[in-house]
Amino acid sequence: MQEFICQTSANPSLFSAEGFVGLIFLVTIGLIVAGALVATCARRLVRSVAGLALCFTGVAGMYYFLLAPFVAMMQMLIYVGAVAILIAFAIMMATPEEGDLPGRRISALAGPLGFATGALLFAALTVLAIRTPWQVFPREGSADMKHIGTVLLTSHSMVFELISIVLLIAIIGALVLARRGRN
Repeated sequence: MQEFICQTSANPSLFSAEGFVGLIFLVTIGLIVAGALVATCARRLVRSVAGLALCFTGVAGMYYFLLAPFVAMMQMLIYVGAVAILIAFAIMMATPEEGDLPGRRISALAGPLGFATGALLFAALTVLAIRTPWQVFPREGSADMKHIGTVLLTSHSMVFELISIVLLIAIIGALVLARRGRN
C-alpha cells in the first residue's frame, strides 16, 4: 500500500485522473470565490442573490469532495433550492427603494483596509495549510444513503420534522406575500 501512495504522489499530469480531479477542485473553489464576490460587490440585490446561490453551489461541491454526498445534496436542496429562492421572492415582493440611502458614507480607508485584512488572512491560512502535516484518514462507519435515511427517520425523526415545518412556514409566508402583493 505504501508503494502505491508513493507512486501516485508524484507530479500528476493534467490528463491523468488525479490532475483532472485537482482541476475540478480548483473550479469548485473558483465558484465559491466568484459567487462570494458577486454576492458582496453587486449593486443590485437580485445579482447578489445569484452570487449567493453560486457560492452555495460551490460549497455543495466541496462537501462532495469531502466524501459527503448526502450533505452536498442537502446543501443544494435546502440552501440553493429553498433559501436562495425564498430570498429572491422576498426581493421581488419588496417595494423598490428610490436612490441610495441618505447619510450613508463609506470611508476612503474602507477599501484598502478590507483588502489588507483579507490578504493577511489569506497569507496566514496559506502558511498554515503548507506547514500542516496532512494525513489521509480512512472512511469509518457506513455513510451510505440507506443508513442515513434509516437513522434520519428513526432516531433523528424530530429534526427531520422540524426542517419540514420550517420549509412549510417559508412556503406559506411566500404565498401570503404573493397574495397581498406590494403596498
